Amino acid sequence: MNLHAAAPSSTRTVAGFSDYVRIARLDHMTKHVFILPGIVLALLLRGSAVSEAPMAIAMNIVLGFMAAVGVAAANYVINEWLDRDFDRYHPEKSQRAAVQRQMHGGFILLEYAVLLVAGMALALAVNDTTFVACGLLAISGVTYNVKPIRTKDRPYLDVLSESLNNPIRLLIGWAMVDATSLPPVSLFFAFWFGGAFLMNSKRLAEYRDIVASDGRETLGLYRRSFLHYTEAHLSVANLVYALLCSFFLAIFLIKYRIEYIVLFPCIVVLFAVYYALALTPDSVARKPEKLYRAKPVIAAAILTSVLFVAATLIDIPVLETLASQHFIETGGQHFLTSAP
Repeated sequence: MNLHAAAPSSTRTVAGFSDYVRIARLDHMTKHVFILPGIVLALLLRGSAVSEAPMAIAMNIVLGFMAAVGVAAANYVINEWLDRDFDRYHPEKSQRAAVQRQMHGGFILLEYAVLLVAGMALALAVNDTTFVACGLLAISGVTYNVKPIRTKDRPYLDVLSESLNNPIRLLIGWAMVDATSLPPVSLFFAFWFGGAFLMNSKRLAEYRDIVASDGRETLGLYRRSFLHYTEAHLSVANLVYALLCSFFLAIFLIKYRIEYIVLFPCIVVLFAVYYALALTPDSVARKPEKLYRAKPVIAAAILTSVLFVAATLIDIPVLETLASQHFIETGGQHFLTSAP
């Protein structure tokens, strides 16, 4: 069994300032891309209801992004600290600062508190809704990482709880523009299950790679939830999450602007490309923050964005028939038989 163990505590060097900065994982800011749809959709769907000046909204967006980064960084700090004894069994995570360096628990708590307070203060400066949304993001970090709840150790709940950060980010983006309403429920669930698909794909990629290199026992030492998973379980879960996301997304697309239905083929391609990525050995699916390196995914995302802009600006009246009851008349005759 190949264990990616940390160096003994007696030989580990004491962590420096850069190590404490590193565990905040500021390089994971790319995950906040899920804030952008909230901003765009709020402007499209609620633009007429927004009374604030453009400059005020722009300031909200800047402060809101900073708030989200601060709260997420606080979550990463406790994530890395509380996972240090498990991450040493992971091929890449065994190189994290909390595994390789001697870090002080008091400094960790102070860093967490500073980042969380700063993030929540910035969120409050935007509006109450952004403050509540960032509070939900902070609570999500605690329930995911801290015992006795620690949902990351529970099969399926680990994916569903972590992916809640996606609709929370959607809400943060929406609240930056309009604090008087909430995103449509269909969109909330689409983001939730879409996030579950991404997180489950990450676990599927990890399962395939780590079992092949180090064995299933090592994988179970890294994360208890993997003791209950098989490749088949994770593959079926991916299908379920993709179908649920597609279902709620179709409801939103048809309900709010029928022209958006033209996006659906591209969305299917996005699911297919990312699923294929998860099945590729040592793929970027294991590191969603590096997703910008996956050219097929980026190409599909760009095409979807272009179509979204076109569908927003161009009316296609013929698509209205998809939103109403419509039967194709054959012109045939009815033949009725009388009872004997």
